[in-house]
Amino acid sequence: MNILVINCGSSSLKYQLINMENETVLAKGLAERIGLEGSVLGHRPEGKDKVVIEHPMPDHKTAIKLVLEALTHPEYGVIKDMNEISAVGHRVVHGGEKYASSVLIDEEVLKTLEEVSHLAPLHNPPNLTGIYACKELMPHTPMVAVFDTAFHQTMPKHAYMYALPYELYEKHGIRRYGFHGTSHRYVSKIAADLLGKDIKDCKIITCHLGNGASVAAINGGKSVDTSMGFTPLEGLIMGTRCGDIDPAIVTFLEETENMTSKDVNNLMNKRSGVLGVSGVSSDFRDIEDAAAKGNERAQLALDMFYYRVKKYIGAYAAAMGGVDAIVFTAGLGENSPECRYFVCQGLEFLGVKIDEEKNKVRGKLTEVSTPDSKVKVFLIPTNEELMIARDTKEIVVKLK
Repeated sequence: MNILVINCGSSSLKYQLINMENETVLAKGLAERIGLEGSVLGHRPEGKDKVVIEHPMPDHKTAIKLVLEALTHPEYGVIKDMNEISAVGHRVVHGGEKYASSVLIDEEVLKTLEEVSHLAPLHNPPNLTGIYACKELMPHTPMVAVFDTAFHQTMPKHAYMYALPYELYEKHGIRRYGFHGTSHRYVSKIAADLLGKDIKDCKIITCHLGNGASVAAINGGKSVDTSMGFTPLEGLIMGTRCGDIDPAIVTFLEETENMTSKDVNNLMNKRSGVLGVSGVSSDFRDIEDAAAKGNERAQLALDMFYYRVKKYIGAYAAAMGGVDAIVFTAGLGENSPECRYFVCQGLEFLGVKIDEEKNKVRGKLTEVSTPDSKVKVFLIPTNEELMIARDTKEIVVKLK
């Protein structure tokens, strides 16, 4: 069974074709600048050189058509025809309260996704565009929606509610939803295996640290709290997002800087975070380089980020009444030994001991804690695409 995993952004489309018999990636790629000039598809068949295809892509339908042509190309394709694609798994950022697990896409699902699009206006519309394009090009191929929010639907009400008038929750669904759920679910399962325990007996804190970043508390295999909230803006300091701030700052800026709500929203989402503090970049690699050269604001941005992650770890250990393992994943979590080291400094009271030699590793599954560390610390590379493919397979095999 071959499953095509699709992840649509507003002007991009990431994909992987995975053979689910042995979970190997047959090909993967990225279509960029969809709807813009200079659109290009980078296609990489397994074991072969990357193929760059420059071609106008006015919309996502054209992009998906190019992807399918690349996958079936006689020279650099990996399948003979589209009939070898058994199903398509779509990453969908927001499923609202209705979906606590992945679902087969039908008209009712599409209607619900349209209804909750206002909760993720930057993400859900392109996700839906990708689904509609695939349905038009592959009308007889089953499709599955895998939600970033689904894993966090197990949070108890006291964890996901905000202290606003209750009617606003009833009217608009204003509550904590959380994101990166597919990643948190994937790495927590691996962490339980590494601990040699049933995940139902584990208390795990997962740190998905990249340009977008979140921490999750996973008790007994279920998410009981997470740092992102109603939108992906809440929680940790991120590449360009401010994370937690005093909400009164919004009205203060509107009044003193003559900013509109749209201006403030843009400021908090696109001009803040480590970019705003450092003035250097939203890329943590650039900030680490600048800090190493003595840039004080770059160092301040890093210190603030490490401190915020540490605070959430401490809070979630308290919320769960303990912790068995802390997991670092995603771009920064997997590739920055400095990040892992400084986040864990000061957590010795929990029983955390980092092995500095083991920690000198990037992007490789590793236990970076010492043998006598009461709380195990793992670097676990995430694989959201594989998780999407697994969910898709599980649903599709039931159709036969």
